[in-house]
Amino acid sequence: MGAYDIIQYCLLNPNVICGVIAPTHSDLRKICFQGESGILSILDRDLFNDSGYNKTDSEITFFNGSKIMGFPAIEPDRLRGVQFHRIWCDELASWRYRETFDNLMMALRLGQSPKCIITTTPRPTELIKELAVRSDTKIIKGNTFENVDNLAPSAIKMLKERYEGTRLGRQELYAEILEDIEGALFNGANIEQNRVELTPTLTRIVVAVDPAVTSNKNVYGKRDSDETGIIVAGRGEDNHYYILGDYSGIFSPDTWIRKAIECYYKYEADMIVAETNQGGDLIEKLLRVQDANVPYKGVHAKRGKILRAEPISSLFQQDKVHMVGYFKELEEQMCSFTPYSVKSPDRLDSMVYAVSSLINSGKAIFRIS
Repeated sequence: MGAYDIIQYCLLNPNVICGVIAPTHSDLRKICFQGESGILSILDRDLFNDSGYNKTDSEITFFNGSKIMGFPAIEPDRLRGVQFHRIWCDELASWRYRETFDNLMMALRLGQSPKCIITTTPRPTELIKELAVRSDTKIIKGNTFENVDNLAPSAIKMLKERYEGTRLGRQELYAEILEDIEGALFNGANIEQNRVELTPTLTRIVVAVDPAVTSNKNVYGKRDSDETGIIVAGRGEDNHYYILGDYSGIFSPDTWIRKAIECYYKYEADMIVAETNQGGDLIEKLLRVQDANVPYKGVHAKRGKILRAEPISSLFQQDKVHMVGYFKELEEQMCSFTPYSVKSPDRLDSMVYAVSSLINSGKAIFRIS
């Protein structure tokens, strides 16, 4: 929709200047311009002028003098000094800087009725919620299942099985702007406020595992076991904590221990931490078989999930824990976890173990030999 709108505007209005802004350089090139639904995929090249498409500058010039200029949202200062008749913003909820949007609003000043077209998953960021209630904003929602003719049946089946009826599904599949759940230990606005793209020097890194001991399938062929939570986290030289990766999923024991070991080497971690209530000595035995040299610490959970998570929740409230990027399913578990939750929050548990081990990293570590 964004690509068609910006093309149509350029063709119907000679000598106009339009902007396309995506989260990163890669998103701009691979999705907005060259993607399967991007501008170049739906545009007849005969409509270009002699300059055509300038890949280096992400710029398209039409036969009638109109122009489309692309910019990455990660560089807000590049939008100073330019001006537009119309702008297409893609995945606004994933932009790193609010300053980018503020700068482009000041640049949207040409013609009689300049417009900004936004296409995005409606993550409940401060900016998205602010735009949603403005009187000059028109909201058009579409859900994923209105697009079934253009998606693989297997993809539709997977999306329904995994996300139907969940809060994450309401956001990602049905375009709802979700508010925080009363009583939840973690707050979406707080997570968003403290999200970062880069970390300071990390003094310690751990891979934490909350293991599931089965990976069964039911009679319909759908896996119905709990997930194994695999979270990578680090402590910075600023004594803040950084969530670096989420590699959780429904795996067999051999698979999840292999993934944990891969994360250990990928992130150059100090150790693997695992909850031993269910697995017992299984984790140690699996590690001995696959890699006898990985430092390992088993943790036996003596307190309930709420009591374990409360100290980590307090660190989030003190702005001392940061997501390095965006982890949809982990954050969904965090923001929906209350004292009344029934489903086991495996990713959340793993995150709690990771940060707790970083806090208590002065304790002895058992090294497998």
